[in-house]
Amino acid sequence: MKTLKAVILAGGFATRLRPLSCTRPKTLFPILNKPLLQWIFERLAKHKITEAILAVNHQTEIMIKNQKIPNYGVKIKYSRDPPRKPLGTGGPIKKAEKLVGYKEPFLVLNGDIFADVDYTEIVNAHKEKDALATIALCRVKDPSRYGVAELTENNRIKRFIEKPPRGTAPTNLINAGVYVFSPKIFESLPRGKAFSMEREIFPKLAEKGELYGWLFDGLWSDIGKPEDFLEINKVLLTSVSNLPKPRNVKKCKMEEPVACDEGVKIGENSTIGPYTVIGRETVIGKNVRIKDSVIFPETVISDFASIENTIIGEKVFIGKGVKIGKGCIIGDHVKIKDHVSIANNVSICPAKEITENVLEPTCII
Repeated sequence: MKTLKAVILAGGFATRLRPLSCTRPKTLFPILNKPLLQWIFERLAKHKITEAILAVNHQTEIMIKNQKIPNYGVKIKYSRDPPRKPLGTGGPIKKAEKLVGYKEPFLVLNGDIFADVDYTEIVNAHKEKDALATIALCRVKDPSRYGVAELTENNRIKRFIEKPPRGTAPTNLINAGVYVFSPKIFESLPRGKAFSMEREIFPKLAEKGELYGWLFDGLWSDIGKPEDFLEINKVLLTSVSNLPKPRNVKKCKMEEPVACDEGVKIGENSTIGPYTVIGRETVIGKNVRIKDSVIFPETVISDFASIENTIIGEKVFIGKGVKIGKGCIIGDHVKIKDHVSIANNVSICPAKEITENVLEPTCII
């Protein structure tokens, strides 16, 4: 395990998380006030994986470097997609070939997945089978959104189907976005072109009997949709002990579970929670009500505002008496004037100024 490396696929566009993903890649979305990538680094270090290769586009690389995320001793290298030429889910793995090398099996992790996977165990299972490729698998209620695996004896995958139509999946075992590959996999990957591991490579490996599955039942979430992002925060709020609380908060009510980062200020008679995450340096006024929501850092929420089941971006200003309905997504640097009401399921793009009520679900661009 000493020389084991991990390739983290972090170049996706996260279209379903717009407008929040207009200003950050999915791998930098905060989960309990820590970027998803920080959770990944922490887990890599726990399993004594000493080197991570981030497969990124140029913009994502800049954003990650600017965040200065703790790496827990993991050495970080970057493998960049060509400018204006995304390489899909497979091309970045091939492009990282020289950085990975040919001595040991290596991990590949989808950078938009929260997965409580024991990397040591999946690598050991891969080596025991002398497999070419091993996929972590977990069970879900609706497998139609994911790649589905059908297992035979000895955990060999006999069929792999990417996003089967609802009701047609042969099993509910889905691709959990964590793989182990032997270096020989590079012989099966085309060079210098975009391609999909899930649609073009895994089905062929399954036909040849070279693809194996490794089942796990730990916590797993694809944060690709707003409701999924809120849900993983909610789940962790109930499972993580010693959640941080703001200091010097008087005369406000905290309905657990709630997590507040450093520098949060909350005015009197405000009620925060349950299932609420407040980012660092956020200022909340008096008589504010916030529940079932995630608030990104350095946001100002003025007196008498009401927020429920909403994601609010970074450095947003919300005026007095503003009411924000369920399912809303407020982009970074948005300014909402006093006494404005926002209907359910409204998305507001970054840096917009909202001066009038928004009474129907819409996206304000």
